[in-house]
Amino acid sequence: MSTIYTVTKLNNEIKRLLESDPAFHGLFVAGEISNYRPHPSGHHYFTLKDEGAAINAVMFRSDAARLRFRLQNGMKVVARGRVSSYPKSGQVQLYIAELMPDGAGALHVAFEQLKEKLYREGLFDEARKRPLPAIPGSIALVTAESGAAVRDMVRILGRRWPLARVRIFPVLVQGEGAPRSLCRALAFANRLAEDDLIITGRGGGSLEDLWAFNDEAVARAIAGSAIPVISAVGHEPDVTIADFVADLRAPTPSGAAELAVPDQTDVRAQLRQLEKRLETAYHRTLERRAQKVNLLGARLAAHSPAHTLAEKRAALTRQAERLERGFTGRLAERRLAADLAADRLSGLAAQKISQERERLNRAAVGLDAMSPLRVLGRGYALATHDGAAVTDAQTLRKGDRIQVRFEKGSAECLVEKTIKPRNPTKKPPPHNPQL
Repeated sequence: MSTIYTVTKLNNEIKRLLESDPAFHGLFVAGEISNYRPHPSGHHYFTLKDEGAAINAVMFRSDAARLRFRLQNGMKVVARGRVSSYPKSGQVQLYIAELMPDGAGALHVAFEQLKEKLYREGLFDEARKRPLPAIPGSIALVTAESGAAVRDMVRILGRRWPLARVRIFPVLVQGEGAPRSLCRALAFANRLAEDDLIITGRGGGSLEDLWAFNDEAVARAIAGSAIPVISAVGHEPDVTIADFVADLRAPTPSGAAELAVPDQTDVRAQLRQLEKRLETAYHRTLERRAQKVNLLGARLAAHSPAHTLAEKRAALTRQAERLERGFTGRLAERRLAADLAADRLSGLAAQKISQERERLNRAAVGLDAMSPLRVLGRGYALATHDGAAVTDAQTLRKGDRIQVRFEKGSAECLVEKTIKPRNPTKKPPPHNPQL
């Protein structure tokens, strides 16, 4: 008799068979999202369908955290996961580990979603972008190791500026492993820190071929690079997220090489022009300096000690000549005045001498007449006591010694007595002090 299963046992057996069969692990399933309903827990529940069938799908929060776009109904995707069943309802479900947009429409939606997200974060702001070095000494090419893109860049860089060192960091530029390869190469170039500029990109292709440069991780690696980055993805109409976050977008890899370095021909022409301008400026400056030196030399010569001494000597000579002329003239004037004064003085002196002689003669006669000697010559005598003339006998006392002067000689006398005058009212003659 056949085994009778309970519903629970049957559902569990179905689950076991599905999960034990390797064919139902790592499946890739393409379909369109419908009945999408995000859960507060972070899990995503939806139906994946095509024209003929549908299957319930779930993507748990841990896997959903790696999504680079927002899910929405009608989006075509490719899911990678495993098939199992839910025993309680018996429903077969697709448990999705990874989800990727499928088709141009879905890719465009994912592109716009990531673009809006990074824009809101400010990764596209011009203010955060770094200026490119004017003349880079070393350039890192983060691109495929072979192909027209890398050959064109190496050729153009060597032609325009052969002094720049060019280093190639080979990466995958399309396919599932391309985003990781690009991120690792960008991080490695930054760790080495030996290059002045990074160019990352590839040649043209479909939207799917270029999709690695629309990956969020690649965009953040470019934005976070300490070395300025030029993006050069596809042809000019192709626009990727990498173009928005890079410091400069080039229309093509060849265009990136043109923008990265100056043209040596132009630089040589500029150097020749600068050389001419420098030479002209040098000669002008030299001429101005020479004129200034000559002017300073003339000023220095005018203020030199020798020149100053010569000027002072000439001034002294002129002053001496003026003094000599003035002195000679004044000397002649003074001499003439002196002669005239001498003549006048001589006349006046003779007249004065005559007058004084006459006066002296008269005075001599007068003095002679009044001379005590003349009085003594007439028999009078001059008595003195203690050096003073005696005019009154009453001033003497008995025993006083007096000196008596005669016309010829003198005598010392002793007073025996004094005699009063006969007429006491009669005053004696006035005493001449000169006696």
